[in-house]
Amino acid sequence: MLISLSEALSYAETHGGGLAAVNTPFFEALLATIDVGERAGVPIVLAFAQSHEKYVSIEEIGPAMVALASRSEAPFVVHVDHGEDIEYIRTGLDIGFTSAMIDGSLRPYEENVALTRAVVEMAHERGADVEGEIGAMSGNENGDPSQGIADETLYTRPQEAADFVARTGVDCLAASFGTVHGLYRREPRLDYELIEQLRRAAGVPLVMHGGSGLKPQEYRACIDRGVRKINYYTYAAKAALDAARDALEGEDTYVFSDVAVRARQGVREDVGRFVQALAPRAGAL
Repeated sequence: MLISLSEALSYAETHGGGLAAVNTPFFEALLATIDVGERAGVPIVLAFAQSHEKYVSIEEIGPAMVALASRSEAPFVVHVDHGEDIEYIRTGLDIGFTSAMIDGSLRPYEENVALTRAVVEMAHERGADVEGEIGAMSGNENGDPSQGIADETLYTRPQEAADFVARTGVDCLAASFGTVHGLYRREPRLDYELIEQLRRAAGVPLVMHGGSGLKPQEYRACIDRGVRKINYYTYAAKAALDAARDALEGEDTYVFSDVAVRARQGVREDVGRFVQALAPRAGAL
């Protein structure tokens, strides 16, 4: 079933857990994440980032995301991730997505505020929720050895977080406090004190981007301090590739369909562990 991001965040807040937001830009990842959600019985976010247009367009995979989530008995949010402009987010909402992130974090601050406020007004009129972002993170989704280390000068400042939320009306806030997108070059150093300060200042649930590659205890420490949504993609996509490579080496693999099945299984196992790591302490699985 389709639910709103606010409903999912409220569930995570009430139960003291984290909301898994999994990017699914290929069909095996989408099916696998649906599998995990139906087994777990907790809300999960199915996300598609604008940067993944190089793999498949939102017009192609978006309707499948909405249809599969709608027909399931498990609760799913369908979310535009890292939307770069209001028209792209409008496209996602027209398809049936229930929430969106507008990422103006690389723009000048006042420009980010104005863009985010415009997206909030448009989305709220449609009953959709909005995630904004201030602060910035480096990225390493393609294994670039020159990337994958957090830059403390780009961390989100609490006073700015408070101002941004008040002026834009976002429903949750993506912030920078030590994670990076993609693969890490070294062990992440998360600023837990900053997370607590940001949560108090912002007054809305915090979102962690760059959720791949952390230890379960690191997820838990962030959740305990106010993070309620954690984004995940790179390691799930890597799990699909690893499983596909294993399938290709098998003597009984004759057609691509066999490889696709193994890729789905690889994502299912990896995302299942991720969702379990974010579950309330009593365990949801």
